[in-house]
Amino acid sequence: MASIPKYSNAAVLLVYVVCFLIPAALARPATYLQDFRTTWGDTHIKQLDGGRAIQLVLDQNSGCGFASKYQYLFGKVSMKIKLIPGDSAGTVTAFYMNSDTDTIRDELDFEFLGNRTGQPYTVQTNVYAHGKGDREQRVNLWFDPAAAFHTYSIMWNHNMVVFYVDEVPIRVYKNNEAKGIPFPKSQPMGVYSTLWEADDWATRGGIEKIDWSKAPFLSYYKDFDIEGCPVPGPAACASNFRNWWEGAAYKQLSPIEARRYRWVRMNHMTYDYCTDKSRYPNTPPECLAGI
Repeated sequence: MASIPKYSNAAVLLVYVVCFLIPAALARPATYLQDFRTTWGDTHIKQLDGGRAIQLVLDQNSGCGFASKYQYLFGKVSMKIKLIPGDSAGTVTAFYMNSDTDTIRDELDFEFLGNRTGQPYTVQTNVYAHGKGDREQRVNLWFDPAAAFHTYSIMWNHNMVVFYVDEVPIRVYKNNEAKGIPFPKSQPMGVYSTLWEADDWATRGGIEKIDWSKAPFLSYYKDFDIEGCPVPGPAACASNFRNWWEGAAYKQLSPIEARRYRWVRMNHMTYDYCTDKSRYPNTPPECLAGI
């Protein structure tokens, strides 16, 4: 298998300096309850390590979900997640941002689709902008995400949205409003996560059903990290181009990130709506923008 490109120490140091020397309105929770609330299935969410980590449970009675107490407009959200081990077919662990508006909602999705034992874990990403979604892409993860924690991040600024897995970009959605393509930039979004049953579509299009004899299904979260402009909050924050995520280094992928992005797409992508001619005989315009 192709080896994954690595970041240089200088690049890591640059990110550190930019993050900490340019102040912005930040929310960096030390515990689950500081910045999050349970939205459903409260008996199925268990706090661990004094609230610095949580366990999500899915069984035949219920799944569960949680959400941030605040919404945010631009920034970066990261969580370390350890997914369901063994036979997880029919389950979905989701981590996403949502504007909580109906017909015109903006949404940025990570959906981890359960698998049969021994098969690769698939992560599906989707982007809703001004109510328009149906932009699914799927990538098979190149490691076992149930064996250890891995970091999943969404970086969102005026120029683009980037989905990262362990700082490897797996999806880029650029701001092409100048070409008439919607981009989520005016609606603040909350941070959400859920664990739920979706065996009508989650694994091989619904062919593989959930095996309740394997329940309870458990996923784990820790190191909740939100850096962004809270809403309500300082009105000028979202338009402040001194926020680190609006810096020159984040207007496009760096050469190293671009190489890693191509590596993922060449070796691990299993579905891209941009190339699905049965759904889109004419290539959607945002797909022509590339990285």
